[in-house]
Amino acid sequence: MAATEIPGYRYRDPALPRAPYSVDDLDTLKQALLFTEEDTQALRRAGRILEPYVEEILDVWYGFVGSHDFLLRYFANDQGPVGEYLDRVRRRFGQWILDTCRAEYDQAWLDYQYEIGRRHFDRKNQTDGVSGTPPFVHFRYVNALVYPIYATIRPFLERGEPDPVKVEQMHQAWLKAVLLQATLWSYPYLKDGVF
Repeated sequence: MAATEIPGYRYRDPALPRAPYSVDDLDTLKQALLFTEEDTQALRRAGRILEPYVEEILDVWYGFVGSHDFLLRYFANDQGPVGEYLDRVRRRFGQWILDTCRAEYDQAWLDYQYEIGRRHFDRKNQTDGVSGTPPFVHFRYVNALVYPIYATIRPFLERGEPDPVKVEQMHQAWLKAVLLQATLWSYPYLKDGVF
């Protein structure tokens, strides 16, 4: 499926609100993460390896979320998990894997990171027209899920790269990229009582 056909996918949509952080803010955050041009190149290599495995990666991640009621509840109402909601999010999540590896780190990318953060907090359920599910995802899980998203990607990188040094470079770049995004997604949450 082309990215333009993914329900609710709005990366590079000029109608998105401008992010409240700038490219300069992004540059200093990348410095804090020791994120370099070498990491960008490692992510490009990772993207070429991961692309054929996106559905398998999503199976791993959805299996993890589905095996923990405290995570699955964010996709459920009183009748249980909302299948259409899970499916729509899954399509965007698959594209997110590729976008993470191909990011250009420009204003349009920042604007979409802000949108993703808002979809976890003050705009949750709106994109997909869902009702009855929790009104926001607690930030503690957004932050904590960085680790499983990082740890579970390595076996897929190893499928396409026999050199353990290159695998480690890609894996560390992936971690930095996921931490970078989770940090940007925190912006809407920075209010008392949410964590």
